[in-house]
Amino acid sequence: MAGLYFEEFHVGQLFHHAMRRTVTETDNLIFSALTHNPAALHLDAEYCRMHSEFGQRVVNSVYTLGLMVGVSVGDTTLGTTVANLGWDEVRFPQPLFHGDTVRVESEVLELRDSRSRPRNGIVIFAHRAYNQHEVLVASCKRSALMLRKPPV
Repeated sequence: MAGLYFEEFHVGQLFHHAMRRTVTETDNLIFSALTHNPAALHLDAEYCRMHSEFGQRVVNSVYTLGLMVGVSVGDTTLGTTVANLGWDEVRFPQPLFHGDTVRVESEVLELRDSRSRPRNGIVIFAHRAYNQHEVLVASCKRSALMLRKPPV
C-alpha cells in the first residue's frame, strides 16, 4: 500500500506531492456537466470575456478541491484510510484557469485517537494547491479516519 498508517504520521510532516496536473477545458466542462453546474463563469467564454473580471472561464472550484485532495492520496492515505470525516476552511484565494498546472503539498497538522473507534486514528491534513506561477489557488483542512498498523 502506498498510504501510511496512523502511527506513521507525525505533526509537521510535509509532503511535496510529485504528481502534477495541467487542467484542461475538457476537465472543467465534463466536471461541471456531471455535477449539474451550469454557471456561465465555468462554461461560457463569451460571457466571461464580457462580464467577468477575469476575462476568461474559471475552473469549477469543486473540481479544484477534488483535484487538490486527490493528488495527495497516493502519498498519504491510499489503502489506509477508512473515511474522510470532513473538509474545513476550504479557500480559493485565486482562480484556476484552463491550461494552469497544479502542484499540491500536504502537511500533517494534528493526530488524535478516535474515541469511538479504538482501531483507528484521526489525521488532520492541510492541503495547499499552487499554479505554475507558485500562486496559491486552493487550500483546505481535511480530517481523515485512518487505519492503525495491523498487529504483527
